[in-house]
Formats: sequence, C-alpha cells, structure tokens
Amino acid sequence: MISCRGLTRRFGTFTAVDNLTLDIPAGAICAFLGPNGAGKSTTLKMLTGLLPPSAGRAEVRGLDVAARPLELKRRIGVLPEELGLFDDLTVEEHLLLTGDVYGLDRRQTRERTGQLLRALSLEHGRRTFARACSHGMRKKTALAMALLPNPRALFLDEPFEAVDPATSRILRDLLETLARRGVTVFLTSHILALVERVATQVVMIRQGKMVWNSPTAEIASSLEDHYFDLVESPAVENLEWLGAPPASGQP
Repeated sequence: MISCRGLTRRFGTFTAVDNLTLDIPAGAICAFLGPNGAGKSTTLKMLTGLLPPSAGRAEVRGLDVAARPLELKRRIGVLPEELGLFDDLTVEEHLLLTGDVYGLDRRQTRERTGQLLRALSLEHGRRTFARACSHGMRKKTALAMALLPNPRALFLDEPFEAVDPATSRILRDLLETLARRGVTVFLTSHILALVERVATQVVMIRQGKMVWNSPTAEIASSLEDHYFDLVESPAVENLEWLGAPPASGQP
C-alpha cells in the first residue's frame, strides 16, 4: 500500500506538489497522470525517498519514507526518469551489479538475469555497453534492474515511452501479474490508451494539485476525453495554409 497525507514540495516560492493526500491499495496499478511540469516526477521522487517533502508524510508498504529511506529502497523497485545507467557497463553487468547491491546470491542473480533478459527481449544485447544501446534498450535495462530484486512496490516513470509494441505488451502482462500477486504499482505515463487498458486506479494532477482520483472503471467517458476535460485541452491552431495549393507563381 502507498499512502500520503498532505504531501507537499516547494522549490523556493514555487510549489511543485501541493497538499497531496492519496491511498493506493496493495495489488493496485495506479496511473498518475498530468501534463509536463504538473508535479508527477517530483511526487515519484518523494515517494521513493529521493527527495524530502517540504510538508506532509508518506508511507510505502508500512514504511515511513522519510524516517526509513534505506529500508524502503530495499523493498521497492524504481524506473527513474533519468534511467541511471553506467555507459561503460553492459546490459548484463547492470543486472549482476543490481543483484549484488540487493544482497542476492550470485546463482539467484544469474538465474533472474537470464529470465529478465529473455522476457524483455534483451538477450541478444546482453553484452552491449549502455552507451551503445538505443533508448528503448536502455529503458528495458533499467526496468529489468527494477524488477530483479522482486520488489513489493514498483515505481515507474514513463515505462511505455520508446518501447516497441511487443515489449509494451510484455510490460502490461508483467504489471498485471505483479498486481495479482499483491505488488503495488505506481506509474506515470502520457500514453493514455495503454493506461486505460492496464491501470486499476487513475489519479490526475494539475499544477501540483490532485484533480481526480478513482478506480479506472468509474470513469464514465474515455480516459482521453476525461483527461482533456480535467487536466489540459489540446491546443488547436487552424493552419489554413497547410495543404493548400500554392499561389500562382510560387513553387
């Protein structure tokens, strides 16, 4: 379970997250939605102990995030916005290092590494250095690192961005399996069609304030329509010149 009460983060006079109060039950897949700059990544960083709140408190799986950050980090998996890879390590070496950091024995680490490389279609690139990986490969490597220690809560910043359709389907299946086994999943995404298919709970944030929180099934319209009604409307510009035949004498 993830719980926060009055969670607030200020940067000087700017309030990035404003008095967020939220409960996400065990086994839920919660999509945390909003435009760029709304406070999504700041919230995720506070919930994972990377950024202290200016006010309020948060708990993840019964652990106070501010009071027990090291213990928290051993129980969660995180796919961060920046990915956090080392250019001079291979894909496989990243996973082996993750196992060492979490105190897994080498046999268990190698077994899980092989399974994750196959599941995420990374086996062919296991000896590729991170600096030579495509963005999609880097994203999948960071995701495999988050999954390897078998976390009880999983925090994913834009997991569906820059991955191919097959990997997207694999990821959806993995998240649904984790949720059935009681793992709490908290993700941000701009790909609303995928969110609508995988999320069990939707939370929307605008200018640091929560504007919606409900089970996905309680959203009467499509998620996309609901999002545009509550959070941001797409800009519409009538480019009347676009596609029009050129004026006489112009190329």
